[in-house]
Formats: sequence, C-alpha cells, structure tokens
Amino acid sequence: MKKLKNSIFPLLAMLLFLQPAARAAQAGAAPAAPAALPAYYRPILPDPAAFNPAYGISLFQPQHGEDGARTWSQTQSMLLYALGAMGVLFLLPEESTGWDKDGGNTLKKWRDNVTTGPTWDRDKWGYNYAGHAWAGGVYYQVARKSGYRQWDSFIYSALMSSFLWEYGIEAFAEVPSVQDLVYTPIAGWLYGEWAYQTEFKIRRSGGRVLGSGFLGGVSLFLLDPVDAVSRGINRTAGRELIQAGYGYFSYMPIKTGGRTDHQVYLHFFIPIGPAGPSAEEEMPHGFKHTDDPVDTGIIGFGTSVGHTAMDRRWNVTDGRYTKLHLGLYFTPRLSMRLAYAFGDLRDKTTHQTVEYENYSWDTQFYLRKEQRLRPYLTGGFGRQVRHRDNTTQTFQLNAGLGAHWQFHRKLALNADWILFYAPSKNTRDQQFNAGLIYRFGGGEHPDW
Repeated sequence: MKKLKNSIFPLLAMLLFLQPAARAAQAGAAPAAPAALPAYYRPILPDPAAFNPAYGISLFQPQHGEDGARTWSQTQSMLLYALGAMGVLFLLPEESTGWDKDGGNTLKKWRDNVTTGPTWDRDKWGYNYAGHAWAGGVYYQVARKSGYRQWDSFIYSALMSSFLWEYGIEAFAEVPSVQDLVYTPIAGWLYGEWAYQTEFKIRRSGGRVLGSGFLGGVSLFLLDPVDAVSRGINRTAGRELIQAGYGYFSYMPIKTGGRTDHQVYLHFFIPIGPAGPSAEEEMPHGFKHTDDPVDTGIIGFGTSVGHTAMDRRWNVTDGRYTKLHLGLYFTPRLSMRLAYAFGDLRDKTTHQTVEYENYSWDTQFYLRKEQRLRPYLTGGFGRQVRHRDNTTQTFQLNAGLGAHWQFHRKLALNADWILFYAPSKNTRDQQFNAGLIYRFGGGEHPDW
C-alpha cells in the first residue's frame, strides 16, 4: 500500500495544483482592450514577465492572462475520456495494442507495473509513435488554447501523458514505457503547435477545407477532439458543463511616442448554450506573443552510426550500430536527450547473432557556448538489452566527451566517446559515435 500511495501522489499533486490555478483565473479581471477594437473583443495583453525567465512556469499559477479555469475544466473532462479510451483498448486484440489483459487483481497489477517500470516499449509502430504524437498534441492544445505559452503547454502535455496515461490508465495493462514518457510530450509539442495554427487557418476560411464544410468539420474534430467533444456536450446539455472554446488571431499596430508597437492577439470563444454563442456572448481569453523565447526550435532529433567495444564478460564481439536520439536543446550550454542504439553483434562461443540494444537518458554540458564548435561533457543512465528481450536488461551509468558543431541554425554535426558502466555486472562498454542533429522550428535562436 505504501508503494501505491507513492506512485499515485504525482497525479494527485498535479490535480491539486491546477485547482488553485483555476480559482485564480476566475478571480482575475482582464485588462481593458484598446478602444479601436470592437466592444466584444477583449484581448488580454501579454505581460512581458510571462517570458522572463525564459523557462519559467505559469501553469500552476496563471498570472499573465492565462485561463486556468478552462484548463482545469478540460483536465477533468479528459479523465473521463481517458477512461472511455481505456475501455476501447481493452476490447481490441492484444496483438494490436500490446496490452496484457490477463485476469487477476487489477489494482495489484497496476502497482506491479508501476514499480517495475519504466521499460522499453515494443508496441506496434503506428500505436507507439503516430498514436502517441497525436495524443500528446491533444494534451498540448488544452493548455495552448487556454492562453499558455508553448513551454507551459509542453509541461502540461508531459504531466498528462506521464501521470494520466503512462502511470495512470495504461499502467493497469502494461509497464510504463521509457520512450513514451519522452516521445509523447515532445512529439505532441510539434504536432500540437502545428494543429493549433492549422485550426486558425480553417476558422479564418469559414470552417472549410477544400471548399467543403464537411471536411472542415472533420478536420477541426481531428485537430482537437477534446475541444470538439466538449463543445458538443455543452450544446447537447444546453449549458456550459465544460469550458471549451476556439480562437483566432488579430493584428493591431499601436503608435506610441513616434514608434509602432506591433501587437498580435489571440481571441478565444467560449460556447454557451445549445445553439452556440452570439457575438455579444463571445468571451475571448488568452494571448499570443511573437517573441516567445522558447518554441519548437529547442527540439532536436539526431541520428548517428557508431562502433561499440564490449566488455569481455559479455562474451560478444565488438561491432557497428545505429543510434537515434530525441531531446531538448535548452541553450547552447545545456541539452538533455533520450538515446537509443541498436545493432547486431555475435556470440564468441556459438557465433550466433546477438541483437544489441542500449537506451539512456543523458545530459550534455557544452563548453565555449558562444562558438559554433562546442566541446561537451555528457552523462546519464539507462539500460543494455540483448535479443530484444526486456528480461535481459542491465542498468548502466554512462559518462563521456564529445564535440558539437552548429554549422547552421537547424543543423549540427556531433561526435562523442561514451563509457557505460553496469554496477551489477562490473562491466565497462564503450561507444564511439558520429552523426547529424536536426533542430525543428526555427532552430537555435540567433541571439543566443
């Protein structure tokens, strides 16, 4: 029972944090809109403090115009949707979802899965990567469309995907997944921001795609099903059970002291009643600022080839492998990455193929951050797996040296040497890597 309480605490803590955020947002009053705007447009002007410090978090204490009440309302509705999704997944065959649905004590199974993991997930590719990216984007938009900046929306997606799904609903059926804990919020950030911007384009075109209102409606539902379902429930009930909405951008130049301040507003509509809102009932919330210092440009994906020198205790030959990594490049000084290496080695005795896997969560500290060529130190922890069998996994610590050449804002070359140490086996393996890193969005900020 003690383990059970420790495992569920993060989810409860997140929900308790969001409750005061909702109350704070409900109590706050929006600043008056510029007189040039129609009376029912009430944009919330962004406070520059929302972006200072760059990685500050307003999610639990909205104080820059964010609509915490809407976020909390949709968080509660998503819990119900997640329970429904869990029921659907239990009905699907195990070979399509990878869920182990053996009978027994359900709560004990959840506790065992939570305390065992996380581990490397071997679910089907479509479910693991396409499905989780879409789900992460759905979480992301809940916060983004409530007026939160990209970084806060990413944090929200990470909390929801980790505690609501991986350590919550899904843990009743399988051990939490290492790559899903990292991939879902990061890929969700990329997809969610694209979906967020795409929805506004469809709204501006009258809700049509290729001239079709039907395609427009289907697209809007797929881009943000939580918002669409919430608005549908409100209309069916004839009252606002769930705070949901959609929005659009407006632009307004304001001249002050001989200079023009270019301001971009994001307006949100909150549907109330079965027929939707009238112009007088539209209650915009939220904002968008064009100078957000943290955007999808901090996300980087890398691929490399390498050679591993294995400890003699493993009784396998050295060999080549392929390595993939996905991470966040916070500044030219610091990054964190999930790395996965895979290749075929050979058993020295039987000469049979040994499928080699190594995954780790690593931190990089870069020297000479002002230069394009940056030496770095790296360190982290992870596991080595043989024969794609998670029962063979061995915990490892790692540390190493490398060099990073940022020859373009979106592209970099890197090479490193990493030593892996397994305390339980007293083994020391080495990796020599060289590869390419791609940065999404606008890449590295030019003023860094």
